[in-house]
Formats: sequence, C-alpha cells, structure tokens
Amino acid sequence: MLLLRDSLPDDSSLWAHWDVAVRLDDALAIRPLPSARKLDTGFHLVLTTSGTTGQPKAARHSLDRLLGRIRPPKSDATSVVWLLTYHPASFAGMQVLLTALVSGGTLAACTHATVPDLARVALDACPTHISGTPTFWRGFLLALGGRAAELPLKQVTLGGETVDQTTLDRISAVYPTAGIAHIYASTEAGALFAVRDGQAGFPASWLGQVTDGIELRLNGDLLEVRSPRMMQGYLSGGPPSPIGEGDWLSTGDLVDVRADRALFMGRIDSVINVGGAKVFPEEVEAVLLECAGVAEARVFGKSNPITGQLVVAEVVLSDSSLNVDATRAEVQRHARSRLPAFKVPRVLTVKDRIVVSASGKKQRVQ
Repeated sequence: MLLLRDSLPDDSSLWAHWDVAVRLDDALAIRPLPSARKLDTGFHLVLTTSGTTGQPKAARHSLDRLLGRIRPPKSDATSVVWLLTYHPASFAGMQVLLTALVSGGTLAACTHATVPDLARVALDACPTHISGTPTFWRGFLLALGGRAAELPLKQVTLGGETVDQTTLDRISAVYPTAGIAHIYASTEAGALFAVRDGQAGFPASWLGQVTDGIELRLNGDLLEVRSPRMMQGYLSGGPPSPIGEGDWLSTGDLVDVRADRALFMGRIDSVINVGGAKVFPEEVEAVLLECAGVAEARVFGKSNPITGQLVVAEVVLSDSSLNVDATRAEVQRHARSRLPAFKVPRVLTVKDRIVVSASGKKQRVQ
C-alpha cells in the first residue's frame, strides 16, 4: 500500500510496484486506485521521504516495524487529544496516526494546514499531545502569541530536524509541566530513540551500546544506526539503499561529541562550503535564535565565484514593533561574537515569515 503526499497520474509506471494504493484527498478520504500486478512479498506500507534536500524516495515498511515504538496506553487514554501537524502520509504523520489509534484517543487535524491554521485548530480542540518539527514549534508559539499557555499540553514532542537548546528552553518556559521529548527518527531509519532530559543532542554514552534493540556508532562524524525498525528498502528502481554491510544504515546526519554529549550538527547534504571550510546551517541558526527578538531563522548557501558559497540568513522577528535595522545590527553583532568569521552570515534579511515545506521543515535547496 502506497500513501501519497502528492498526486501521481493514474497511468504512472510507479503503480506497478504495489497491490493497493490510496490517495488522501482534500477531505482526507481514502480513494482506491487501480490495482497493479500481484506481488508475493507480503504486505508493505510505502512512505515517501520529505524531499527537503532532493527528490523524494519511496521506502517500504512492514506494519510491525512502524508499530515498534508505539506502546498500548498504561491507563485510560480516551482523554488524550493529538494535534496532527505532519502530513498524514509522511513517516512522522503515520506515527501520530498509529499512536492515536492504539491509544484510543482523539485526533485533531485540518487539511493543507498552515501553522496559523493549526494554531486556530489547537485553541479550539485543546490538544494534550503535539508532535512537530522545531520549525513548526517556533512558528506555532509565534502564531499563538499570548494564548499559548491556554493549551493543556501534557506532552510536547519534537522531531524531523536538529533540535536546538533555545527552542527546547522556549517550549519549557511556556509549558513547564509538560513532558518534552525530541525523537530521532526518519523514513529510512524508522523510530529510533527519544531524549527526555531537556538538552539538545543525546548522551554520548549511547554510542556503541545496544538500547531497545538500537545500535549507534560514528563513521568519522557521520551517524550510523542498526535497528529492527528501519525500512526494508526503497522501491525497486529507486536510489541505492543507505543500508550497508552488517545492516548498518548511514543516516546522513553529522554528529560532534563534546564531553558527555553527542550533538547533531546537521545533514551532510546541506553543508555550506565557504572557501573549503564547512558551515552547518543548523549551527548558525541556533546562534541567531539565541538573540532576543528573533523568532525564527533560516540559513543557506549562495553561490559565489570567489569562495564557492556565501552564508546567507533570513530571520523573522518575534514582535512587529521591533526596529528592524537595530535588531538586524544586534543579530549580526551576536553572530560575530559567537562564530568564526567564515560562518557569520554575509547577507542577513528580515522576513515576515520563513517558507516551510509540507513536511514542516525548512527548504535548504536554493
């Protein structure tokens, strides 16, 4: 069964890969598509990657693997209300859907939702549990404004992007009694682990250990994982599988071990090359977000004939009454005080909003 984020023509050759495909249309209704050739490999659910840094890929999962980290509720969970912030056909969206189904709770959702739309739905539905990307959470708190504390949140979950300390601290300040976790998962790797100690990254002691069947290791600074819950492969004819010898999967995430903490630096395919030196957009964004008055930031590379690329930043201010020139100057001063010169944005623009993909992530491809 294939769950589509976007439409494909009914005569596409891709339909030859599965028995049943469904479309989630504007009303989230399931519409069967023409049956394809019969396969004898057992049931698979096919989910596509977000395509944040390139073309989406189609990954095969068994239902058992998708349910691997989802536990039945310990007590009556009918009072639990989940807000669906992800596309329902994404890996993260499917995890929320399955969790709500297993728990017997309620799911609040709206189609083609922007962050302001989701803020309105949340104020009406009063969710107790919300899972979203860090980008979503920053925009969500901004959209809720002074009403953010009205939500009766018991659990806040972040995933899908590198989680910075400033965002964790902002959420904790608004929802001090809620449990806060950031989940490490991907369409290829499946649901791996959750960090609940309020700190960015994860304990370095987890590297080289086996926890809940999950193994983590570094190949240089690239994180590799081995898990019973990772995908069973891409559809045939797709790109080469990232699962290598010994069933180790290369995640594409770069990790830096500092003392007892392993910190995510960013994706290997989003690194900016400035005169041969590496710049991680997420690292620069984390510094910009430390500035008072900055609600959101996006950093990316722009081609330059001399250095190869320049670091470019866009920021959204937390208050429209702030002086734009003064705030931009303060952000640049802060960046220079915290970063080596080659990492400091050469162009910094104040925007009304940052463009976010349907997956709730910032687009890195320019």
